[in-house]
Amino acid sequence: MDACSEPLPPRAQEAISLFNSGEYYLQHDLLEALWRDEPRRIRDLYQGILQVGVAYYQATRGNRRGAVKMLLRAERWLADLPDVCQTVDVAALRADAARVKAALLALRDDEMDAFDTALFQPVKRA
Repeated sequence: MDACSEPLPPRAQEAISLFNSGEYYLQHDLLEALWRDEPRRIRDLYQGILQVGVAYYQATRGNRRGAVKMLLRAERWLADLPDVCQTVDVAALRADAARVKAALLALRDDEMDAFDTALFQPVKRA
């Protein structure tokens, strides 16, 4: 994807900063606006990051099913992207999200108090 070699747009940089500081709800709004404005396939990157953030937000609220649902969506958005896109380490994001999903799937809905949010990793830049 040619757009992967472009610089990360300022709104995406701000959203990733919010994501990395645990502001998962706020990162959603910035990335959603960017995703809606972008007609090219690079929008998959923004949607994928957004979905991982929403999953983390749902997990912090104790919504295991909602978090897993968002991580499954994120997998689809991120699947066809190269390992690095617009300086985002997509490979690390996929791996981090997969670890969170596995941990969530190992729990029952009533066991979310045992979920370790230390599994949440920041979006890494390459």
